[in-house]
Amino acid sequence: MAASLDSGSSVAGASPALEEVEASAPAVEAPGTSRVTLDDVLDEHTAPSAAPLPARKAQPLGAAMRTARVASISGRAARILVRGAEGPIEAEVAPEVDPEVIADAHARGDAVLVELCEGAAPLIVGALTTQRPKALHLKAATITIEGEQELLLRSGRGAVRIREDGDIEVVGSRISAASRGLFRIVGRLLRLN
Repeated sequence: MAASLDSGSSVAGASPALEEVEASAPAVEAPGTSRVTLDDVLDEHTAPSAAPLPARKAQPLGAAMRTARVASISGRAARILVRGAEGPIEAEVAPEVDPEVIADAHARGDAVLVELCEGAAPLIVGALTTQRPKALHLKAATITIEGEQELLLRSGRGAVRIREDGDIEVVGSRISAASRGLFRIVGRLLRLN
C-alpha cells in the first residue's frame, strides 16, 4: 500500500519533530534555481554551535615520583642520591612511613621512592625491593603464619610439619629440647622407640 503526498500536505500522525522540519522546509524551487539539501534544512534548525574551545595546554604535574638511593638517615631526615643531581640532597621521610623501613632499605642498598614537588623538600614515600633477600628478618609485636591445610618449616634435613587435623611431625638428625622451668609432656599414650 503506497501513499503519495502533495507538496503542501503533511503526514498524519508524524512525530512533532518531523512535522516541524516539514513545515519549515523551503518549498521546492522551480527548475533552474538552486536545490535545497538536507544539510541546508538541518543547518537552519540547529542551534548555532558555541565557539570552539581553546586547546588545553598540558599542565605540569603537582609532583613527580623518582627513585633514589639513601646516603644516610637520622630519624625522619635523610640524605638521598638522585640520578642527575650533584651530591646528596636533603629529604624527609613521609609521616605515614616508618623510618626503620627506610633505614633497612639503606642497609640493604635498596632504592627508595621519592616524591618531588617544586618549592618543597623531597619526600620519601616508600622503599623498593629489587632483589631476593639472602636473609629475611621479621620483627613485629606479633607474627602469625597460617596455612589452611598444612604448614611446613624446612631447612636441609630438618623439618616441622603441622597439619589441619592437629598432627604435628618433627623430623631431624638430632632433636634437643630444653626448659628453664617445668618441661611437661602430656598425652594419653607416650611411646619411646
